[in-house]
Amino acid sequence: MKTRQSELNGVILLETVKLKSPIDGSIYAERPVASDAEVSAAVERAKAAQTEWAKTPIPERARIVLAALEALVGMNDDIVPELAWQMGRPVRYGGEKGGVEERARYMIEIAEQALRPMPASNPKEGFRRYVRRDPRGVVLVIAPWNYPYLTAVNTIVPGLMAGNAVLLKHAAQTLLVGERFQAAFDKAGLPRGLFRNLVMNHQQTEKLLGSGRIDHCNFTGSVGGGRAIEKAAAGTFMSLGLELGGKDPAYVLPDAKLDHAVANLVDGTFYNSGQCCCGIERIYVHEKVYDEFVEGFVDLAKQYVVGNPLDAETTMGPMAHSRFADLVREQKAEALRKGARLHIGMKVEGDAPGSPYLAPEVLTNVDHQMSVMREESFGPIVGIMKVRDDDEAVTLMNDSPYGLTASLWTRDVDRAAALGDQIETGTVFMNRCDYLDPALVWTGVKETGKGASLSPLGYESLTRPKSYHLRKAI
Repeated sequence: MKTRQSELNGVILLETVKLKSPIDGSIYAERPVASDAEVSAAVERAKAAQTEWAKTPIPERARIVLAALEALVGMNDDIVPELAWQMGRPVRYGGEKGGVEERARYMIEIAEQALRPMPASNPKEGFRRYVRRDPRGVVLVIAPWNYPYLTAVNTIVPGLMAGNAVLLKHAAQTLLVGERFQAAFDKAGLPRGLFRNLVMNHQQTEKLLGSGRIDHCNFTGSVGGGRAIEKAAAGTFMSLGLELGGKDPAYVLPDAKLDHAVANLVDGTFYNSGQCCCGIERIYVHEKVYDEFVEGFVDLAKQYVVGNPLDAETTMGPMAHSRFADLVREQKAEALRKGARLHIGMKVEGDAPGSPYLAPEVLTNVDHQMSVMREESFGPIVGIMKVRDDDEAVTLMNDSPYGLTASLWTRDVDRAAALGDQIETGTVFMNRCDYLDPALVWTGVKETGKGASLSPLGYESLTRPKSYHLRKAI
């Protein structure tokens, strides 16, 4: 929620961003939007700081970034209830501490090797030839609210380790996350201006993207948001990393270990109220195990406790905003009109149009004429379809404008690998889902976006190659 600048009795009232909590609709936090002059000054300080930071040895960068990570982790007791108030995740899950540490530490550990100059593959007498990876300069991170620390750390840590300056523009729904990052880097002694949390409106963000003063932008969000960023950056020749929509499928094969598949797919579907970039949104089950799988899946899904995320008993909190919940309600209503079968039907206090509180739902008798099977839901709902064989499953899995992850549930590794070759997606899982391995590149295809983060390949997006062709004079 934003309040525009206005004038009252000759006094200028500054534009602010208001964070409306999904718990009770109250305004949990409010911050002034940075002035254009403040944004410009932040960019200039970042450029100046980056020039010196690029000369800093990688082990020294690592020492400071690790200190910032430790400072951030040390705030976790305060961060956990803060996240509940900001975006509705139950406190029982403990925030994002473990994932943040795993990803950050891995990217710090591999930095020296990933950034090491690469010698030419065919040595020549009298020449010294190699490719070095130089920092791009100033990196802008536009982070989402659903995993506000995990998504941001994917670029912030390797961005700094690669020798860049980083500006963070966080989602309004998780306004306080950027402040936590800023406090951690300040405590660690990161050079002033090298990292800066900025509260900006859309117009300022678009202006900054089109200014030619940003060298790389990483955005996680909607397809529409990604298109707006590409349009704003057009003509600047800056590099972009865009992680956009998803409609991640799962396929349960007849040899799957069903209890394992059920437990993991229920969690992968409904964790964080389904608001996961790589959460499961549609499931295809081989006809031989379909009935047994659906029965187990529904029984486990019925055990969720929906309510106030500050209560320790709550296993599913509200969605981050009522409009997200209303989209799920619309998809469910459309599917039911077209013949889908409802399996949960849980009654939850406050579950009504205009409320962020929403019960989990499982639908069967669904098909790809229903939006719930093709368009992103990003909420606690899933459709389960029966399939005859692998070919039908792969065809349906690929029948989507998105391609982030897909998961296969089988005991046959070779069969999973062969099926994975046919699936249009950035990551193929077997017997797990909804997880980022920092040693593997995170990327997508089709309208899920472009670019790559994590793994050694993640450093390629945050640097530019520079060739050295040095010849000895004779």
